[in-house]
Amino acid sequence: MYGGFMTFKKNKKELFVFGGIGYGLLEILWRGKTHWSMLLTGGLCFLALFRLFERAEGFSLKVKCVVGGAVITSFEFVSGCLFNRLLRLNVWDYSHNHFNIKGQICALYSFLWTMLCVPVSLLCKKMRRL
Repeated sequence: MYGGFMTFKKNKKELFVFGGIGYGLLEILWRGKTHWSMLLTGGLCFLALFRLFERAEGFSLKVKCVVGGAVITSFEFVSGCLFNRLLRLNVWDYSHNHFNIKGQICALYSFLWTMLCVPVSLLCKKMRRL
């Protein structure tokens, strides 16, 4: 069957687009704006999380969310170093937040990414079952 959630299980491109759009919308709701680089980052994050949660089916939600939060934070750090520091696009700057690393990641957002993995994990589970 083509269309709907049925194809997400097998189609990396659709997972990537779904994640990119979802991340962009989340950022617009949170900050009031987004950047094209965040659509790429969100797509890659969602694709990685979908595969991670698929392989970690037997793990507790808590473990999945902690690992998922680390995955998102890692993607954010790499993206930040590329887009903010190397290309100087100035998409975000966490240097004013406590416990930041080079202004690209910080403890607060790592925690929020971990919490975001609760609904993302449940969504991925539902998408795999449909």
